[in-house]
Amino acid sequence: MKSVFRSKVLITGINGFTGIHLEQFFIALGYDVYGTVIDTPTNSNHYQCDITQLAQIDKVLEHIRPDFVIHIAAISFVGESNASLIYDVNVIGTQNLLESLITHNIEPKKVILASSATVYGNQGKEVLDESMIPQPVNHYGCSKLAMEHISTNYFDKLPIIIVRPFNYTGLGQADHFLIPKIVKHYKEASKTIELGNLHVAREFNSIEFIMQSYYKLMISKESSLVVNLSSNQPIKLLDVIEQMNTIAGYSIKVEVNPAFVRPNDIASLAGCTDKLESIIGTLPKLSLVDTLTSMYND
Repeated sequence: MKSVFRSKVLITGINGFTGIHLEQFFIALGYDVYGTVIDTPTNSNHYQCDITQLAQIDKVLEHIRPDFVIHIAAISFVGESNASLIYDVNVIGTQNLLESLITHNIEPKKVILASSATVYGNQGKEVLDESMIPQPVNHYGCSKLAMEHISTNYFDKLPIIIVRPFNYTGLGQADHFLIPKIVKHYKEASKTIELGNLHVAREFNSIEFIMQSYYKLMISKESSLVVNLSSNQPIKLLDVIEQMNTIAGYSIKVEVNPAFVRPNDIASLAGCTDKLESIIGTLPKLSLVDTLTSMYND
């Protein structure tokens, strides 16, 4: 029988890459963890819910009445071609969640909303900080910025923190994302791999770093702010290939496929960590080599 004193965490999109890791992380810390999924649930603490449908999120929130909310349900693949779906889920879905919390007089201790570093666009700067005016260059980034604007209207009603995660990866991430795609080619001993722009630099943080950041922000006293989830450690794509060559013990041939080169691709994405660390302190950052090695050996 569950203790009535255990805090309840609701994670939207709990069966996605980040949600799966967060669920196990919070269970290990002693929280009662609930989540929404778009498909038929296989876990008694998961609830089928299309967040674009207000009535569905109403039903879930009325039943759970969570102490904390981490909203990560989203169309998170930049290459998604259905623009209207991106906006429906990322913007309207978020508004539905916030409206439902207020309508049902649910007063969570913290609501964390996942935006994205792609809202910055091309800033012409090596390090991106929260004071910069966003300039998103694709529908995904635009939808996340719109979500941020909608959500700031609720700052006076709910204890909200909007996070802008920079790239992160780890075990279980879908193969259409860059790092899992690369690792899969090496695990299959492929002789060649097709990639896009080889000269882009990105942060490739670990899912462990992201989980710790979410937790520290969740229990912090701060709210009504936007903060990067970043390490300020950009890594060139070619360096990732070199690291994988060493891990796998052979060199793969890289071919540039023009179809993978986005015309508005962001040259460099690295986030200033000052604001994050002022709230949660300095967190240990798992090296990319360690992350790549664990994914390759899995």
